[in-house]
Amino acid sequence: MAHVKEFSVEEKLTALVTLQKIESKLDEIHILKGELPMEVADLEDEIQGLFARQTRIEEEINGVTEFIDQRKNAIKEAEALVKKYEKQSSNVKNNREFEAINKEIEMQQLEIKLAEKHIKDATEEISEKAVNLEKAKKNIASKESVLATKKGELEKIIAANEKEEKHFNKLALDARQHVDTRLLASYEKIRKSYRNGLSVVQVERDACGGCFNAIPPQKQSEIKQHKKVMVCENCGRILVDEALHAAIEVK
Repeated sequence: MAHVKEFSVEEKLTALVTLQKIESKLDEIHILKGELPMEVADLEDEIQGLFARQTRIEEEINGVTEFIDQRKNAIKEAEALVKKYEKQSSNVKNNREFEAINKEIEMQQLEIKLAEKHIKDATEEISEKAVNLEKAKKNIASKESVLATKKGELEKIIAANEKEEKHFNKLALDARQHVDTRLLASYEKIRKSYRNGLSVVQVERDACGGCFNAIPPQKQSEIKQHKKVMVCENCGRILVDEALHAAIEVK
């Protein structure tokens, strides 16, 4: 049966401090990026929505244009019928036929007027939609310009820190292999709870380096002995003494 090495408390704490310092270096790089990654993603989503709106307006304009063409064809058909009926009216044999033909002519003339009204209304609708389309295009151009600037800024930061970020990511991956499994779970839970990502802090000036809550002398003495893992009663962070913290350097 293979022998599983038992790590001392000091070794466990050393591994935790090492991981914390590495991931704090990564946090510093992420801080340099600031809100840019989120801003870029939001802008990309917004531009996608604007393109969808532009497409919708263009489809609506095409639909109204087709309707206008249909109404124009209807006018041509009605005008052809009017000419046909007018020609027939010169060959009527009685008043009854004459009145019937006149009624047909009046009906077609009404169709023409109605179609012309539809065309007028539809043309005004197209004008309104064209204004909205132009606004959408200008908005897209404006957002794309901002996006290009934000992406440029982000790419510069990424390029400037790419080598360093890869280096610390590799170190963090390796450091995690040396941290006690249960302690790692606690470390990650605490890390997610605080914006500064600090799970492991040193005791500074008799206080917790995370929340600055006072640490009693007796507890400070126990922390220095490295006999057990100690946590801050106020914030729950893992506490280490200054000497241990200072002894670990991450390059």
